[in-house]
Amino acid sequence: MTEATKHRAESPFWRFSLRFYARPHVAEACLALQDNSGADVNILLFVLYLADHLKQLSAEEIARLDSAVAQWRETVVRPLRLLRRGLKPGIEFIPGPVSETFRAQIKRLELESEQIEQHRLEEFASSIGRPVASRVEAAERNVGLYCAKLPNPPREAIQSILRGFAEFVPISPPS
Repeated sequence: MTEATKHRAESPFWRFSLRFYARPHVAEACLALQDNSGADVNILLFVLYLADHLKQLSAEEIARLDSAVAQWRETVVRPLRLLRRGLKPGIEFIPGPVSETFRAQIKRLELESEQIEQHRLEEFASSIGRPVASRVEAAERNVGLYCAKLPNPPREAIQSILRGFAEFVPISPPS
């Protein structure tokens, strides 16, 4: 593990993301927003991470976050995801174990590309958002602003994510 990879793995935002994404129904809801509306799950998780730290964002700040990672997402993250998903059913004339081993390597690279994107987003943590008293209200506002820019986001997915966040207990109190 390189020093940069180790740093990303130890990042508070990465740890938050892993814990929150593992909550019941959260992964499915995030993937529904991603697959049906083109949501960037890393941005969604980041606006929740900031809400967990009692920060409410503006539409302009969310647009700035999206702009900061758009090229990486479109050039690296999404193509890796499409490749991994395309390999899932297998490829004709390539033995299943060979295809699955290759697919696992792509999945590892996809995960690393997600960490790189998260590292870039985390650079904004101290410079955006205004302090608020309620993490749940901040989450509703942040997620609402982010999802407002998406085409036809499934409301049930948004509600599931917000419910999961309201029930989510931070490891340490927000700073």
